[in-house]
Amino acid sequence: MASTLLQASSFCFIFALFTIFSLLDYCSCFNPKVLSSYNTSKTESDWSPAGATWYGSPTGPGSDGGACGYGTSVEQSPFSSLVSAGGSSLYKSGKGCGTCYQVKCTENGACSGNPVTVVVTDECPGCVSESVHFDMSGTSFGAMAKSGQASQLRKAGQLQIQYQRVECNYGGVKLAFHVDSGSNSDYFAAVIEFEDGDGDLSGVDLRQALDSDTWLCMQESWGAVWKLNYGSELKAPFSLRLTSLESGKTLVVNNAIPAGWKAGTTYRSVVNYED
Repeated sequence: MASTLLQASSFCFIFALFTIFSLLDYCSCFNPKVLSSYNTSKTESDWSPAGATWYGSPTGPGSDGGACGYGTSVEQSPFSSLVSAGGSSLYKSGKGCGTCYQVKCTENGACSGNPVTVVVTDECPGCVSESVHFDMSGTSFGAMAKSGQASQLRKAGQLQIQYQRVECNYGGVKLAFHVDSGSNSDYFAAVIEFEDGDGDLSGVDLRQALDSDTWLCMQESWGAVWKLNYGSELKAPFSLRLTSLESGKTLVVNNAIPAGWKAGTTYRSVVNYED
C-alpha cells in the first residue's frame, strides 16, 4: 500500500481520530506540473445566447466585490470594473468566481457587435429568467456599445447578448492573496485573485514552513475565499498549491504568505498560471 501511495502523483486522505486532528485534511503531491491548456480556439458557433442587465453606477464596478469577496479590487486594475455578477449557471455556488467570458450585443442600434471580456466577481440570485444571465457592471454593459453611445445602450436596461468562455489574461499581473481579516495563528483564510488561464479553482492546499512533505487541504469558504481551520498554531511562511477547475492545472506558489503575515493584507506573488 505504501509503495502505491508513493507512486501516485497526489493523494488526499482524512484522518478519523478522536482528537482535533480529525478536522484536518492531509494532502501530498510529488512533482506537480502544469498540464497543457484546454483548447480555446473559437468560431462563431462557439457563441451562445444569454440575457444581460446592469447594476450599480453607470460607470462603476457594480458592487464592491460582492459574493466573490474581491472587495474594492473590482474597480482597480486589472479588473478595472469590467466585471459581472452571474446567475446560478455562471456563479456556480462560488466556483465560477474569477472565470472570464467574452460578451457582445447586436440587437440594439447602440451595440457595437465587438466582444468585451468580463470577469465573474459577484452573484445575481434573482437572475432566473434565462438559463444564463450576466448582471453586468455599468462599465461592462456600456463597453458593448459603439463609441459615444454607452449611455444610450444602458438605457435599454436589458438585452439579449451572446457569450463564450475564454481564458483569463491579466497582462503580466501575478497572483495575489488577500488574507481574510478573521485569520489568526490557527485559522487561515484568503481570497485568491488574478488567476490566468481557467480563472477558477477546484482546490487549494497549504504547506507550512519546515514541512516539505505535508500539504493541508483548504476548504472553499465562500466565493473566492479558501480557509484552513487548523486548530493549533500554523507555522509561516506558507506555500500554496492551486489546482484549476476547468483544466486541472496545478501551480505551486512557494512562500506565498511570509512569516509575520498580517490579517487584512494582500500579498502578491511572482508567478501566475501562464508564466
